[in-house]
Amino acid sequence: MGIPDLTQDTVQSVPDAEPEARVLVCPAYGSKESRRHWHDTLEEEVPFAEEALAEHLEPRQLEQLTRLHPGGAARFWGATATHDNAMAKVRTGDVALFTGRKKVLAVGEVGAVFANGGFADALWPPAPGGKSWRTVYSLRDFVPADVPYEVLAGLIGYSRTYGFPGQLVLEGDRARAVVEGLGITTRTLLERLGVEEPPPTEPVAATRRAELERQHTPTVSFDRAAATTLYRREEQPLVMEFCATLATPAGRFHSPVGPCDIYLEGPDGVEVIEAKSRTGHAYVREALSQLLDYAPHSPLPADRLAVLVPGPLDERELSLLHRYGVDCIHRTSPGAFQRIPAPDHRRRRMRELWTTG
Repeated sequence: MGIPDLTQDTVQSVPDAEPEARVLVCPAYGSKESRRHWHDTLEEEVPFAEEALAEHLEPRQLEQLTRLHPGGAARFWGATATHDNAMAKVRTGDVALFTGRKKVLAVGEVGAVFANGGFADALWPPAPGGKSWRTVYSLRDFVPADVPYEVLAGLIGYSRTYGFPGQLVLEGDRARAVVEGLGITTRTLLERLGVEEPPPTEPVAATRRAELERQHTPTVSFDRAAATTLYRREEQPLVMEFCATLATPAGRFHSPVGPCDIYLEGPDGVEVIEAKSRTGHAYVREALSQLLDYAPHSPLPADRLAVLVPGPLDERELSLLHRYGVDCIHRTSPGAFQRIPAPDHRRRRMRELWTTG
């Protein structure tokens, strides 16, 4: 396996990338009715394959749902006819932020999207004089969150006092700012990069894969950071996304001090990479110490060490890595990464220490 030769100005990416995800901002916990909908179709999965609901679905809608949710159940949300034009843009893999109580309460990944008033009314019977939800979408993943409105508003350039009173569909730079700012990696992106198996092209019987569906670990993952309200991309999706950009498969090795995240070997040399989900000093320092601990146990002597992070490092953290001859590889956009290499003389000086058993 070869090591990609990346310089500071070189970015590796996946060719022919699809358009980036949109972001839906969905008021979901304001009124008594919306709170009831939340409890009915977001807190628990809904068995859409059962006759009482399936009879309202067109064959192609049931097929799409079964393909994306082979367990025969999914979480659902929707929108009224007022939002038809905006919802017509929404597709599988877009990100949904569910808001209420002056914060983002949960983050989801859009699955199947379709217009079906009968199915919507079966899920959410309208109150007397109330509006039906015409557009329905399932959620491939759904993760609790705790992001104050002012944080979300700041990401998209709104006033920090903005109250998000209605549904929004964000595109382009604003959507990208939210996805990057909250550190979101969707399952759809990982499938497009080839690191997760995409849904089957043919519908799968709901009973056949119910157990597998329950065991799936969500790839839109968030973690409450200590003393902050920021959310972070988990290391595993970051590693998988990076490895999808490599020309040859990556491996790992297990040492007496633990397993490394990425191990590459080939005619261009040997590299050991440690990934971290955040860019703060404590995380970079931990990655550095792990690399220095793993490197002497590398199956072949390491020619290069690197830390993989979800965004650019500040100068202090980058200098720390370079002082020990360690490169930095950071994510620049979905499927794209940039390497900032350590000075060659530092790498040569440190290599003897890396390879001393």
